[in-house]
Amino acid sequence: MKTIQMLDMTLTMAETLHGGSLTFKETMELARSLDRIGVDMMEMPFMNGGKADALVRKTIGSMVRSGVSVRVSLDDSAEEAWHTIKDARRPHLNVVVPVSPVQMEYTAHRKAPALLEAVGKQVAACRDVCEEVEITCEDATRAEKAFLTSVIQKAVESGAGFVTLCDTAGIMLPDEFASFVQDMRGSIPDAGKVQWYAYASDDMHMASANAAAAVKSGVDGVRCTAIPAGTATLSDMARFLQMRGTDMGCTSHLRTTELNRTVGQIERLIQSQKAENDGQMPSFASDTGNITLDANDSISEVVKVVRQLGYELSDEDNSKVYEAFQRVAAKKNFVGTRELDAIVASTAMQVPSTYRIESYVINSGNVITATANLTLEKDGKKLRGVSVGDGPIDAAFLAIEQIIGHHYELDDFQIQAVTEGREAMGSALVRLRAGGRLYSGNGISTDIIGASIRAYISALNKIVYEEA
Repeated sequence: MKTIQMLDMTLTMAETLHGGSLTFKETMELARSLDRIGVDMMEMPFMNGGKADALVRKTIGSMVRSGVSVRVSLDDSAEEAWHTIKDARRPHLNVVVPVSPVQMEYTAHRKAPALLEAVGKQVAACRDVCEEVEITCEDATRAEKAFLTSVIQKAVESGAGFVTLCDTAGIMLPDEFASFVQDMRGSIPDAGKVQWYAYASDDMHMASANAAAAVKSGVDGVRCTAIPAGTATLSDMARFLQMRGTDMGCTSHLRTTELNRTVGQIERLIQSQKAENDGQMPSFASDTGNITLDANDSISEVVKVVRQLGYELSDEDNSKVYEAFQRVAAKKNFVGTRELDAIVASTAMQVPSTYRIESYVINSGNVITATANLTLEKDGKKLRGVSVGDGPIDAAFLAIEQIIGHHYELDDFQIQAVTEGREAMGSALVRLRAGGRLYSGNGISTDIIGASIRAYISALNKIVYEEA
């Protein structure tokens, strides 16, 4: 299964959407939100040379798990840009080059021969300090093919390992853009040595369709934003890969359920401050995470929220969920989405247990790496898995994956106490994604690690039963 890289440009576009400069706190909040979504790369705008600008990049690079990319023009200092992101887990320099005749003269102020020479020098300078170097060909769809080919080949020869082809003007239809991407890849002798990305403008409201067509044509990644900003959105691409990814052998690292919640938060962050800058009251977008239901809500309203959470249930399971919802709603003033999640996990699609927990031993501490030793039973056979992880629960989940020989996307994981006191019962909710569908499992125990393992196995049994 090929993992499509999601390269997020929200931070690059944020100030334009925001209507002014983001504060340091707002920028950090935005970066954390994008990191929770699971984007592969966060792109920073061009350097402005200020100390505050450098501090923002250094701070983001040190706190997120995603890669961090800085846009570099032909005249920027590669060393200065590198210094601001060198502590990131995956630092990345992106040399942005206008390649159409009009753009190169009026934006880069260079003729073709001078531009080609500058590309070679800047890419080489970036490669001297950073392992990952990209060249982004702006307005590529309006460039002369021979010149565009020479620019890409020059960049690759100078050390670029990533190439982005841009339909900046937004003039192409999906099939045209796919053919353009394939044609350019076929024109580069070393095409197989680099990763190819795509960017499409939304001038004709076709950016997401063009990005999807590029994925189908074989690109390794697409440039998106978390909220609409004139290009493909993460939500559209996540939905596309959910619906058609399995057919094409493609997936992504996006956490779809987290994405649905976080996009609303990002919209509020951007819109509220923009409204404040404009002297207006903010208009918030609706957020699935804030929806509440009560006993007066009909089954259609409850099912609608269940679907917003990412579940596609049968009519029978929807009826079971609604019956359980009514029992809970009768005792409370309202039912929130977290509680509805737990209702779905414990009520919908109850199946026979293909896998049963035989035993588990977890070792963890502040001076040792967490390890998990699990034994599961399947068809009377004992199956054992041993793994290390980033904490005891991660180690346990990895041990399960080792046993079953398959990795499923962990779409969501929640833990909460259901009773009080030192012997409190803990409830764990695990949501796994398989074949574009969401499967949830619930586990309860005084041992929160045991509850988490039970929740994972519960969701896993539903996947196995459905696939069988």
